[in-house]
Amino acid sequence: MWTGTLGGRHAEGGGLSSTEIDNEQQYVATLYDQLDALRAQAADRLAVAVEPDVKAFWQGESARLAAVEDGLCFGRLDLVDGRRAYIGRLGLFRDEDDEPLLVDWRAPAARPYYVATAAEPGGVRRRRRITTRGRTVVALDDELLDGDAGDPGDLVGEAALLAELGAERTGRMHDIVTTLQAEQDRVVRDDHPGVLVVQGGPGTGKTAVALHRLACLLYTRTQLRGRGVLVVGPSTIFLDYIGQVLPGLGENSVVTTTIAGMRPDAVITRAGTTETVTPEQVAAAVRARVRRRELEVEFEEQRLVVDPGAAITAARAAGLPHNAARLVFQRHVLDALARELADRMERVVLTESGEALDGGSTDGTLGAADLRALEAAGVIIDPDQPQAPRTVLDEADKASLRDALLADPGVTDALDEVWPHLRAEDVAAEVLGWPDGWSEADVPVLDEAAAVLGDGGFPTYGHVVVDEAQELSPMAWRMLMRRCPTRSMTIVGDLAQTSTTAGTTSWADVLGPHVEDRWRLAQLTVNYRTPTEVMAAAAKLFAAHHPGLTPARSVRSTGHQPWRLEGPLPSSIVAAVAEHTTGRLAVITPRAHHATLVAALGVAAEPDLTAPVVVLTPAQAKGLEFDVVLIADPARILTENPLGHNDLYVAMTRATQRLGIVHPGPVPDVLADVRQRES
Repeated sequence: MWTGTLGGRHAEGGGLSSTEIDNEQQYVATLYDQLDALRAQAADRLAVAVEPDVKAFWQGESARLAAVEDGLCFGRLDLVDGRRAYIGRLGLFRDEDDEPLLVDWRAPAARPYYVATAAEPGGVRRRRRITTRGRTVVALDDELLDGDAGDPGDLVGEAALLAELGAERTGRMHDIVTTLQAEQDRVVRDDHPGVLVVQGGPGTGKTAVALHRLACLLYTRTQLRGRGVLVVGPSTIFLDYIGQVLPGLGENSVVTTTIAGMRPDAVITRAGTTETVTPEQVAAAVRARVRRRELEVEFEEQRLVVDPGAAITAARAAGLPHNAARLVFQRHVLDALARELADRMERVVLTESGEALDGGSTDGTLGAADLRALEAAGVIIDPDQPQAPRTVLDEADKASLRDALLADPGVTDALDEVWPHLRAEDVAAEVLGWPDGWSEADVPVLDEAAAVLGDGGFPTYGHVVVDEAQELSPMAWRMLMRRCPTRSMTIVGDLAQTSTTAGTTSWADVLGPHVEDRWRLAQLTVNYRTPTEVMAAAAKLFAAHHPGLTPARSVRSTGHQPWRLEGPLPSSIVAAVAEHTTGRLAVITPRAHHATLVAALGVAAEPDLTAPVVVLTPAQAKGLEFDVVLIADPARILTENPLGHNDLYVAMTRATQRLGIVHPGPVPDVLADVRQRES
């Protein structure tokens, strides 16, 4: 139960005194003094650092210490045994005896702050929430956990959580380290070494949970910092939106990108495609470029002919990528050509009468005169085999022949005709069926071609986080797995929000080929963000297309009922936007109306999420949230993509306060129950 606050809430036996705030202010000031000392030390070390790796370390340490300025300390635990622990964004210790002054929120000792309830206090007597503005303590919130009341499923710190959820959006996601709930905390601290799938509906906080889990893994698995960590999001808009979360948790060394961004060499010039390309098609296209035909070359006025079949077989048996196997092929062919040349040079030349031109034996063996001449020259012949044939060329001579063959342009051209060096761009263009330009959907095909050819050169990571993972094609999964050889991953998604036909409806289907059954599913079942009113409006749509799924349980209400209005575009949207006064509003529209609405509203075509009003497609809106959402032409959203019903569900569930729907024609059946508003 809530037992003490400032600002209108009361503790048992009276409100918290100003003395309490003064005491906490003194302690928090001590923590900031310690933080300042660490910052000064890092600056001094950076100033004298010479080695690049040392400079990089202290630059990272300075950034980490700067990032925890806001909300350095946000909680306190009073335990039943009399001990007390302050909880914050990093660990701080007293210099003289290493006594902990502040416990890192990721440490095991901090976990009761997130999971203790009145029903299951876990040794906690009091949980105090400390709110600061800058370095000043402005509010305290106490919760006594006496074990006499409560439900294990209660929200932890309910008032603080709901206050945070009800606050106006800023256009940027913030960390939830001060309001993590027990269900979320279990996932954050899950130490599964393989692939962990975080499945959750809208508003469950799955993105924030995944990022906080990553921060925890970097805390507990320090070796990950050296191996690198990658976060993959659905769009650059989304990456900008989440960009402050990890730095706010003191983690600045994480690489963020999109699927297309993993290949910066691919310049995106076309819209996406729904074409499905398989790995087998790419491999077959490469294999078809090797031509089994007689190889004929002219070298030093001699015509040489070899059958490359054995060389092709040997190269493929090596199990190497195409361009690397090409070197195996070349070596075998050059060996065969060099042998042919050597044999010709070793052959005895006969006169027309059949005698050896040099007067020796016609079968190439050494005669008595040859042996005497060699002995006189100091060459010792094996006495047991005096008549054995002797070759003119030794191995060094034959190696020189191979080098000479390889340096001959005619020979290399003939080799390339059979087993050419290939470029990934050419193979991908051939498979896709167009010669110029890439779409984001093409990039995994390009990457697959590069892998088959052996033209990698991409970095690998110790852990990879993938958000909106339900959208990834099988080829995109292969692309990701190549960058995470350890298969240590956090996968985030919601199967009910899949909007592309190349996406998935089963985690087992997409993960099985790569990790078999070595993955774990973590379900988030509580919807903290989306109001009950919005979820009720979307319930008919959800039930119609996902009868086997249960939506997450919404825990908050705003009192604002969603509405719909039949009216023309863009004027009806412009009028509705004009009523907007506070918070951030998103107009979510089908692609067909995007340019028109951008022009009518006078907003940027490239969304700025910190602006009061933005216009987005459902794909752009994935993973984002806004105070107010206006949906333009839901019928067109339903029909613009094969999985348009999921796009509409995504659009409806972006709202944290209010939802309005403008339909220029008849309302879709799944929205017929939404309250109609008079124009």
